[in-house]
Amino acid sequence: MLKTGDYDLWSMRMKQYLTHTDYALLEVIVNGDAPVVASASTEGPIPPKTAEQKITRKNKLKSKSTLLLAIPDEHLLMFHGIKDAKSLWEAIKTGFGGNKESKKMQKAVLKQQYENFIASRFKGLDKIYDRFQKLINQLEIHGEVISQEDANLKLLRSLPLAWNNIAVIMKNKPDLDTMSIDDLYNNLKVYEAEIKSQSSSSSIPNS
Repeated sequence: MLKTGDYDLWSMRMKQYLTHTDYALLEVIVNGDAPVVASASTEGPIPPKTAEQKITRKNKLKSKSTLLLAIPDEHLLMFHGIKDAKSLWEAIKTGFGGNKESKKMQKAVLKQQYENFIASRFKGLDKIYDRFQKLINQLEIHGEVISQEDANLKLLRSLPLAWNNIAVIMKNKPDLDTMSIDDLYNNLKVYEAEIKSQSSSSSIPNS
């Protein structure tokens, strides 16, 4: 579902989704509809007759419907009247993608969110990882490349106090500068049950 300020990431996911499910729909969106042949004896286009024409028409309708399904209800009326999928995609980009100035502002906001990222705001390692990964991806989309080592250190420094000993171990790993954020997450995941157990024990009052 498309969200305000999230167009760039949404467009990447939508392209991946269409490529995976039905690449012909993406071709309609990118290249536009196939030219419609007009009849010399009647007004308007000739109804599709051949199997190829029927497939083309189906892809045209399906590609537009797929995009409309990804638009929030409150914005649907704004885009519903657009005739073809290519024009619809461009309208979505204009409406949600923002201009140069707004993208510059959004990049600044994302950089600030990265600098102030605190993992304790998100419960559970999975949510911490998902939020941090999304933040890194959004920064890369806006042209801000974070080094692997910097990202790994940032994540480790942002972990709650209960993770301090594990974070120190991870920081001393010789391959921290090349370790992917996915590998770091998987390494941390090994210790999550132990951290939760220690936290639960420390929260139980002494009898």
